[in-house]
Amino acid sequence: MYRIIKTDKKIITTVTAAVILVVCMFIVFSHSEPYKPAAMVQKAEKTVILPVIMYHSVLKDTAMHGEYVISPAELEKDLKFIDDHGYTCVTPEDLIAYTNNNLELPKKPIMLTFDDGYYNNYLYVYPLLKKYGCKAVISVIGTYTQQYSDNPEENAYYSHCTWDNLKEMLNSGLVEVANHSYNMHKSGGERLGTKINSGEDQEKYKDMLRDDITALQESFEENLNIENRTFVYPFGAYDDSEDDFIASLGFKCTITCNEKLNYITKSPESLFRLGRFIRPSGTSLEDIFQTNNLC
Repeated sequence: MYRIIKTDKKIITTVTAAVILVVCMFIVFSHSEPYKPAAMVQKAEKTVILPVIMYHSVLKDTAMHGEYVISPAELEKDLKFIDDHGYTCVTPEDLIAYTNNNLELPKKPIMLTFDDGYYNNYLYVYPLLKKYGCKAVISVIGTYTQQYSDNPEENAYYSHCTWDNLKEMLNSGLVEVANHSYNMHKSGGERLGTKINSGEDQEKYKDMLRDDITALQESFEENLNIENRTFVYPFGAYDDSEDDFIASLGFKCTITCNEKLNYITKSPESLFRLGRFIRPSGTSLEDIFQTNNLC
């Protein structure tokens, strides 16, 4: 009799505990959001993963190859990789249309950027873009573009694109230009690019930055008949409050040198401070993708 009673107590205790657990679970889940698999969450938020690749010069001279200079053959290998793996090149205006106008992006987008507006971008990059049907962004330094437009000199090593070079590439539909400052692409002296200095007067800084950036915007309108909406930070240097000020000037996208993937949503804020992966000579786009688990 003792054993039977003892067993019954165990059963009662177990059943009671089970009932309490069920009640607790009901209370918790009735006051929380239903579980959604990660894939469903991403789809609901319309998140698009965007790798951005950073190039500068493209030269045949192997003695010049390094972190910021690759060969035309290396670039062609990258474009072939993009084509073979089903990626589609997009530009900032494509992203802006996605966030503002409900236009769709391709399934596997990628962005190619070329900083500083070197003439070799016109000489070597542009023909390859046409061959593979790829788009790219060329970030222009206004003072150099004006200098070589006034005094044309077609030297692959140091010349910069002229307004005519840029206009031809723009008209192809394969190239967008971006603002890389008019005359603030400098790393020596008192300032790094457009970044504010510690203790600098905020209002004087904003006036100076506005004057410089607006000068290039006006040059774009005058020489290319475009209203550019993308700013690329010189050297990737920026202040925490700089994006807000640049946005107030009409920009919809800013690009840094931070090495990271970008997650584009329908929120316009997702287009600010886009990160990029630098592409040095001696490696490949495939290597970058594998290193950063992008394949």
